[in-house]
Amino acid sequence: MITIMAAIADNNALGKDNQLIWYLPGDLKRFKRMTLNHAVIMGRKTFESLGKPLPNRINIIITRDKNYKAEGCVIVNSLKEALKAAKEEDENPFILGGAEIYKQAMPFADKLDLTFVHHKFDADVFFPEIDKTIWKERSREDFKADEKNKYDYSFVTFQRL
Repeated sequence: MITIMAAIADNNALGKDNQLIWYLPGDLKRFKRMTLNHAVIMGRKTFESLGKPLPNRINIIITRDKNYKAEGCVIVNSLKEALKAAKEEDENPFILGGAEIYKQAMPFADKLDLTFVHHKFDADVFFPEIDKTIWKERSREDFKADEKNKYDYSFVTFQRL
């Protein structure tokens, strides 16, 4: 089961200047709970925006740079290699982005675990359109903004038809 995990704004925004645009502790707690002890696949820029490997996960980084090194991480040069490396360690890897990795991974994913942030943001990277003829919404939890979470948001899971 290959799962794409992302937080997406109403205009499909993912981030700007290699950073997340919003801070939602509720989303971060869910992200940690769901990905803990799993393989996580991400592009080099996404990894560098984090600054270090995610603890208690197998961090797999995709880069075209054949000489790239990141301590505590598995380095590969394609999504195909990343999926192969992940499957050796974990039957349920998560794909964490960025935008180009999401686009490449959509045909291979079985599930989308998304956080929809109910606001439009100025961004320079966007999540691919979700084709509703391929993806069926299976669950949704809605949350109102509060003192910790500035925006309304929803956790939505899609399954491939």
